Amino acid sequence: MLDRLTSTMQSRGSPCADSTGIRPWNGGCSDMHLPVIRRKGLSVRFIETFDPQSYADTAISLTAAFLLATLIGAERQYRQRTAGLRTNVLVSIGAATFVDLAMRIEGSEGAVRVIAYVVSGIGFLGAGVIMKEGMNVRGLNTAATLWCSAAVGSCAGADMVAEAALLTLFVMIGNTLLRPLANAINRTPFNEMASEAHYEVRVICPSAEIPQTRDLLAEFLEDHKYSAASIDERKGPNDTGELVAQLVSTAVNPQEMDQMMEELLTRSGVLHAGWEVSTRD
Repeated sequence: MLDRLTSTMQSRGSPCADSTGIRPWNGGCSDMHLPVIRRKGLSVRFIETFDPQSYADTAISLTAAFLLATLIGAERQYRQRTAGLRTNVLVSIGAATFVDLAMRIEGSEGAVRVIAYVVSGIGFLGAGVIMKEGMNVRGLNTAATLWCSAAVGSCAGADMVAEAALLTLFVMIGNTLLRPLANAINRTPFNEMASEAHYEVRVICPSAEIPQTRDLLAEFLEDHKYSAASIDERKGPNDTGELVAQLVSTAVNPQEMDQMMEELLTRSGVLHAGWEVSTRD
């Protein structure tokens, strides 16, 4: 527009134009008025680009993510978990917002990339609620629930509200109805012969006899067809040492192991011998 105006002034030979053909701003030719070019403000741009239909779609997505995550978070809050009501809701609506924003700007391809980032980002958030206390690991279910809340939000942000509701239903079933079943399984006696686990043989001996006892333990296990993947040495009290042999086998006969420990106690230099089982991964 400015180029057309300049060329017009030059063609008319306007006395108000300088050598470049542009009218000076400091006076003269009051009968001519050039339009003032202003940059559009944020409010003007918002009014021009505002789409009520898209806004309603976003509102539905965020509302669905909020309500569905509230159901998941309420159950977590009731059980006093680390990630409770507010955390699950914030994760869900945040994921929904990012996915909805990507779909409005770049379409489905952009949404796919954002969903991939959401999945990896929730992994870091979930790692923060996992804690190890001795042999026990806490927070795995909480981290998995946060991951599912992000999935619920992503579905809602992608306008898949029905799928988000279905996922919420499955998450609620997993955290509530499956709990009695998990408790019943945990109360079932552990069968060493039918279950895979990690087995350790522990031997206590005088510190001065650790090398000889280590060789003795390795040969003893080999003779009984239980090879050791590793044998670690640890310091014990009163000038004693402990040898911990990690067995290669993932299933043993408990009666046979008890007899082996009794036999091992009869060997020279062995002060104590025992074995234990662990189901940790």
